[in-house]
Amino acid sequence: MRQRLSTRLRDAPPVVVVLVLYAVSRLVSSAWLGGLFSLATSQGWAFASHRADPSFASFSGSWDASFYRTIAQQGYPTELPVDDDGHVLPNPWAFLPAFPWLVRGVAAVLGVDLAGNAFFAIGLVVAVIAGGGAAVLLHRVVLETVGPQSALWAAALFCFGPLSFVLQVAYAESLLLLLTFGALLAMIRQRYLLMVPLGVVAAFTRPGVLALALALAVTAIMRLRREGKAFRRRERVSVVVAGLLISAAGLAWPVIADHVTGRSGAYLDTELSWWVGFVGRQHFAPLTPWFVMAGTFLGVAGIVLVGVLLGAVTWAFTRRSTQAMGVEVVSYAASYLLYLVAVFLPQQSLPRLLLPVAPLLGHPAVVAVPRLRWVLLWAGVALQPVAVVLLWFVGYP
Repeated sequence: MRQRLSTRLRDAPPVVVVLVLYAVSRLVSSAWLGGLFSLATSQGWAFASHRADPSFASFSGSWDASFYRTIAQQGYPTELPVDDDGHVLPNPWAFLPAFPWLVRGVAAVLGVDLAGNAFFAIGLVVAVIAGGGAAVLLHRVVLETVGPQSALWAAALFCFGPLSFVLQVAYAESLLLLLTFGALLAMIRQRYLLMVPLGVVAAFTRPGVLALALALAVTAIMRLRREGKAFRRRERVSVVVAGLLISAAGLAWPVIADHVTGRSGAYLDTELSWWVGFVGRQHFAPLTPWFVMAGTFLGVAGIVLVGVLLGAVTWAFTRRSTQAMGVEVVSYAASYLLYLVAVFLPQQSLPRLLLPVAPLLGHPAVVAVPRLRWVLLWAGVALQPVAVVLLWFVGYP
């Protein structure tokens, strides 16, 4: 029977194989999450965030998901919460509306009240469906840039990775990945205007969509250099229109936050309120957060370490094997990593925020070594419970 199943999968369309992989991976992640939830409940473990009515559905409602539930139920505050010194406190403006509004829309269609744990349950289902779509699109992105073997392994490593359980919790990650990989595929296929609706919705799902606009600009420049006049005027116009609209969407949320709250810098002040517990109260300067974080905890050695890390990543992107993944994938991955370095304070959320560069899992240097890819696959499965314990019981995701 095992041989018959293997033959059927080998002969099945790639999308079916990817969805089977994804389904199996959800069973694995569910087993880890469910087992640890049962153990934590029976042993009375403290959770990273409080839940007044604990259930397996609300287990996915730690931290960020709780803010998404607030947005779905109440919307955004018109007045920012502040401490006694007038400093902004953490609040829902740090989280974008696409995912909670989608969950609220699904709940309305189903006639479900979002009170209690309903948001977490519906959000879990929405996330799982979006995650399946993201896996299929990721496979297609790598298939069209590298090849079938790399595409299959990229999908497998994505589905079974250490943080893949995030694909089935009430977070915006699955939806963002679905939209991002869809926009990246549209860019690869040179359907630039199709990127607009995907990129605009992504801009209101999670921050970072400006990386798509920058990657689009790099891709257009490379095409212009390579093709010259063969790069048709209509396509050039499409690139400019898509880039401008996606950029405008990516910059819109701070403006909206300022307008609704009547406070200049409302969004930035909200984001910086999360930094206080790590590095104290800071003024934001682009390209400094990683150095600030490393310097706070490791001193000069930490700053040097960040410099070495950035140099190593830059070197890796210049390698011929990396360049073989295509200008679209490479420019997007580099642009997104640049975004993280420019604005993000690295902490527990960093592994989760690295998921958009999952196309790099199809790197030829990884796929070419059978032992390495199998080690990575099984390591991902084994590290999932470690990540759950660290992020749900010790820190936060």
